[in-house]
This record gives sequence, structure tokens and C-alpha cells, in this order.
Amino acid sequence: MDIQTIKQRFGIIGHSTLLDRAIDIARQVAPTDITVLITGESGVGKEVFPQIIHNLSARKHGPYIAVNCGAIPEGTIDSELFGHEKGAFTGAHEARKGYFEVVNGGTIFLDEVAELPLSTQVRLLRVLESGEFIKVGASKVIKTDVRVVAATNVDIPDAINKGKFRQDLYYRLNTVPIYMPPLRERKEDIVLLFRKFAADFAEKYRMPALELDEAARQMLMNYRWQGNIRQLKNITEQISIIEQSRLINAHILQRYLPGENRELPVLYNKEQSQSDFSERELLYKVLFDMKRDINEMKKLVVDILEQGGVSHDIKRDHQPIITQLIKDVETPDDDQEIYQDQHSEPIVLDSFYTHEVMDESLSLEKREKELIRRAIEKHGGKRKNAAIELGISERTLYRKIKEYDIR
Repeated sequence: MDIQTIKQRFGIIGHSTLLDRAIDIARQVAPTDITVLITGESGVGKEVFPQIIHNLSARKHGPYIAVNCGAIPEGTIDSELFGHEKGAFTGAHEARKGYFEVVNGGTIFLDEVAELPLSTQVRLLRVLESGEFIKVGASKVIKTDVRVVAATNVDIPDAINKGKFRQDLYYRLNTVPIYMPPLRERKEDIVLLFRKFAADFAEKYRMPALELDEAARQMLMNYRWQGNIRQLKNITEQISIIEQSRLINAHILQRYLPGENRELPVLYNKEQSQSDFSERELLYKVLFDMKRDINEMKKLVVDILEQGGVSHDIKRDHQPIITQLIKDVETPDDDQEIYQDQHSEPIVLDSFYTHEVMDESLSLEKREKELIRRAIEKHGGKRKNAAIELGISERTLYRKIKEYDIR
């Protein structure tokens, strides 16, 4: 069966090279009993590949079951997978077969396999290596003939380093890896998927299907889609129900794309998003800390000079430098401090360093105030969206609004 036939049979939309590669690998490994590990972000459609593998294998007439390992409580996961004997634990009023016994001769799909407890991982490893397991509360070894296909959106090598996943189980599961790309890596498929979902919802809700203009299509393809296909389908349904117009332009579409950012660069990544400082604020902090340190150093030198900490000859030979140091000294509490020595009239000090920083600060302050005002107007007063647009946290935005008295 060729790739295009598989797409039609299993309802797969797209022409991406990465997508075709994943389907081709699934097609090639299907006739074997090799264990397969499918990786990819949440919402990319990993669940279709175990069905392809099962239906193209010799086990297609046998049972198939999908198990979401993350949805089963840790205390009952062993019983669900391997079964238990009567009285094995509180509430076990009768014996029960587990999935590995029920699916004997078929295929079991373990979704979110990285969520399995370490003790269950040991049991799973034994099944994969020898086809044997023991029910909870029993001593008899049971044989099973099950093909395992697993999937996860977790970085398993990282989980191994953190001690949350067994390395030997990873190598056993990862005999043949299949990578399902996120939407941002298959942009050419995004509009096709939107059209498919729009047609489905038009039929479901008995209304004309949505259409996109060129600007909306470009916006759709350039959006990051953190939730991938699941998010795209959800947004398509929202627009289908809420919007009266069937022709969707970029202005309408933008209202449904959370955190849509096209004008201002983001100054921090997700790992830094909990910080209250933007890069600009951090730069200001470093500059003013340097200024304070320099001023304190100058003050220390002046104090030494005034207290007679150097010889008369040094004072005489370096009097111009000493005089200039005294003129340059500022205190941290006041940028306009008056100093006087025995040879000069009172001088109002305004150091070169302070001039440079304050002039730039005032210029950037005006720009920042204008950018904040424009962002708030653009998002209709919604501060959360404005903060995302500006690349700063909500807390920082609230402080800036108060500081600049933006109404």
C-alpha cells in the first residue's frame, strides 16, 4: 500500500516531507513485530500511527487497544496492564485480566508511556524482553504475544537523566523511532487542515464553510501553533460558530490566535518568562550599578585625599587630577551635588557618565511609553494580550502603566 492510499484510508491530511517520511516508516515496520516508539509534541496526531501499524500487520484480525498511561492512577496502573488476583489489594473482590492478557495476539498502544511509574516500567521491560508477566497478587507467570507501540511527547533522554525513566526500557521501546513533526515544521499543510476542519464543521452545524483571504492564510501559516492540530481544529470550530461572515480576513483571525505577535520582537523565551525584567530593564540595572560603583570609588579617593591619606608631593604633582575627581564626585542620593575646595567657587556637578545614561534613559522612556500605549490600544485595553505583544510579563506591564501614568 502506497503512502497516498494510507493517507486516504486513515484520513491523514498533508503533503509535508516529514509527514510522508513518518508514514513510510510505519508502513515498512508494520509487517514485523518490532517495537515502535512514536515521538512528537502534544496534539500532532501520534495516535493514528499505531492504527496504521496494526492494520497493515499480520495481527490486523487480532485485538487492538489504546491505553493512556497518564490517565490511570499510579496505584492501579499495574492492575490495569497486568491484571490482579482476588484479594490482591483492598477492593479486589474478584480476579481481573489485564490488557496484556486480553490483547494476546494483537497490538497494544501505550500512549504517554513516559508517565509510567518506575515499578511499572520494570514489569513492562520484562514483557518486552520475554513476553512474560505476573498478575498483581499472584505467583504464576503468564505468557503473552503482544506487539507494543508506544508514544510520548516527553524528552525521554532528559527524563532518564532526571531518574524518571529507565534507560534499558527506552532502548527496548526505541527499536524503531517515528517522529511526528509539529505544525510549524509542516506549514504547507496548515491551510489544508483548516479547510478540512471548516468543511467538517460546516456539515456538522449546517452552515457554509469558512474561507480565508490571502493575508489570513499567511497569518495561519506563520503562527506557532503550540497546541498543533488539536489547537487548529479548536480554533476553526470557534470561528465557524461565532463569525457571521464566511470569508475570514487577517483582522478576524487575529482575535482567535492567543499571543499572536507580528510587530514586536519577544525579548525573552519561555524559560525566562517568570522574570519581572525585560532585557532593556536588565541593561539599565547593569548600567546604573556600574555608575554607582564608579561614584563610590571616586568618593573613596576624595575621602582619602581630604583625610591626608597621600603625601604633600603627590597632591602637588597631581593637583589637576585630584581637583577633577572632587568635581566629578556624586552621592547616590542626589545627582546634583555641590562640592567646594579651597581654590574654586562652588560648582554644580553633572558628570559625563550621568549625562550619557540619563539622556538615553529619557529617550527610551518616551519610546517605551508610546509602545505600551499603542499595544494597549491595539488589544482593546486587554493588558494580558498587550504584555504578550510587548514581550514582558503582566506584572511588569502593570508597573509600567502606573509609572508612566498611562490611562
